[in-house]
Amino acid sequence: MLKITFMGAGSTVFARNVLGDCMSSPVLAESEIALYDIDGLRLKESEAILSAINKGKGGKTRITSYLGTERRRDALKDAHFVVNAIQVGGYDPCTITDFEIPKKYGLRQTIADTLGIGGIMRALRTIPVMEEFARDIEAVCPNAWFLNYTNPMAMLSGFMQRFTNVKTVGLCHSVQICSKHLLKSLGMDDKIEGRIEKIAGINHMGWLLEIRDRNGVDLYPEIKKRAAAKNRQEKHDDMVRFDYIEKFGYYCTESSEHNAEYNPFYIKSRYPELINAFNIPLDEYPRRCVNQIAGWKAEYEHIAQQSELLHERSKEYASHIIEAIVDGTTYTIGGNVLNRGGLIDNLPREACVEVPCLVDKSGISPCYVGSLPPQLAAMNMTNINCQLLTIEAAHTRKREHIYHAAMLEPHTAAELSLDDIVRMVDELLAAHKQWLPEYK
Repeated sequence: MLKITFMGAGSTVFARNVLGDCMSSPVLAESEIALYDIDGLRLKESEAILSAINKGKGGKTRITSYLGTERRRDALKDAHFVVNAIQVGGYDPCTITDFEIPKKYGLRQTIADTLGIGGIMRALRTIPVMEEFARDIEAVCPNAWFLNYTNPMAMLSGFMQRFTNVKTVGLCHSVQICSKHLLKSLGMDDKIEGRIEKIAGINHMGWLLEIRDRNGVDLYPEIKKRAAAKNRQEKHDDMVRFDYIEKFGYYCTESSEHNAEYNPFYIKSRYPELINAFNIPLDEYPRRCVNQIAGWKAEYEHIAQQSELLHERSKEYASHIIEAIVDGTTYTIGGNVLNRGGLIDNLPREACVEVPCLVDKSGISPCYVGSLPPQLAAMNMTNINCQLLTIEAAHTRKREHIYHAAMLEPHTAAELSLDDIVRMVDELLAAHKQWLPEYK
């Protein structure tokens, strides 16, 4: 029987979507799904919700649960696929800490899960746990594919790909919705069907390099005209990425609230008017966490009165990847993989890049992209510098590399002095001590 193990099964969004998708697949419905978490209540809630989805699908899937680190190897044993969606330290206290301490130094954030000082701290908390996962996978299911959904995607996937023997790919849903969202927001809905596109870069800063209609006509000239006009005429939720189109020539995969903090341009204490001008939602991720937790609780309470739940297959890649590898069909994804062999010529070989990948019975095969336009490669490098230094810190346990990562993180460097960066890092490390290894 095919076995899919889900690490961090208490995850509010990914457990339901990914595993509900697997139950919706004729190829995967009769699998075993092993749920693993260290939080007993969240695990119980997830099992109840997924069991209700399973019942609605005919009850073909076998669902098992494993609580605590002492049951981790049991959850992983003989797994064919391992899906990862853990959040080390949770919303309270760790996410709150990642926002509140930087605020004391004048550093504001929107999401803080991918880059920025929040992304650095999240990576440092998470990598040691994922390294433990890797040792267990190497011992009890060495041929399993590890499908990582946890952020910071490039740092975590890059660490697994460089320093473990686990077959790892990082997955995000921003690639598959990128161009459709763009076209809809610009009133170009008639160009969605049959469109041709090319996307590559790094996670959350992948670039829509080409977009053509079904007849091969380049859509970028019209996109640029409409995006510039919309930014001038009205406030909307995608103003940062539309500004990217005007200033750098290309649209970016991840949302404007994310990209507002990946650079030194928009969140600036010296120019507070930019926050309003670009409609940037500071402290957005804590608000989302509160709403997601409340929504998950409400759904759990709902199934107490209704034992079956409906689920329509989502846009997440995981179930399609598993299908393709299991039954030999062909599927294309945007995957996060090491830049081995120079998939993107003008980015470092040790960087984790997001490129088209072909999935079939042989596994996941990344595709060669070539060189990015130089301004896009340069933008990616400002993020890659921080990613590689954070991975180096986690691998070597050298505190100095945490300082280096923060000093070279573009938004942090634009706002704080070097001495304040060191003080802020020290305060964050002290606050997160329970979740962090010792750093020399």
